[in-house]
Amino acid sequence: MISPLIHQLGPWNWIILGCVLLVMEILLPGVFLLWIGIAALLVGALSLQLWGFVSWSWEIQVLVFLALSVVSALIGRQIMARTGGDSDQPLLNRRREQLIGRTAVLTEPIAEGHGRIRIGDTSWRVCGPDLPVGARVRVKAVENAELVVEAV
Repeated sequence: MISPLIHQLGPWNWIILGCVLLVMEILLPGVFLLWIGIAALLVGALSLQLWGFVSWSWEIQVLVFLALSVVSALIGRQIMARTGGDSDQPLLNRRREQLIGRTAVLTEPIAEGHGRIRIGDTSWRVCGPDLPVGARVRVKAVENAELVVEAV
């Protein structure tokens, strides 16, 4: 059943599969189908060159495709790791770290090392030296899900 289809389309099977995988990568982003699509296109290019050889059977083509898929995925992983670089917003999903250096007024006194401040619409638990309500403090660090503050 599969053999007549493979022989009818020839090397174009792999090229069509590669193009379909590349289109799926565009529609379903994830950067993984890209490398498998490239492997299919490479097998298609090889098949165009080796189609007349008896040893270039569809089984060998599938094995070459699988090997090239693994190799291209590993190369792609290295490329993505190298080009990932530093973000232009390194604190984007780290709210507490974004608050370092900001000043606020205590809404609850710092007693026995713990109190609360309000920044924006959020109340934050803070630790630092004992201070009364209304004292201005500056956030200097984040430790154990608490903001470490000092008096301004």
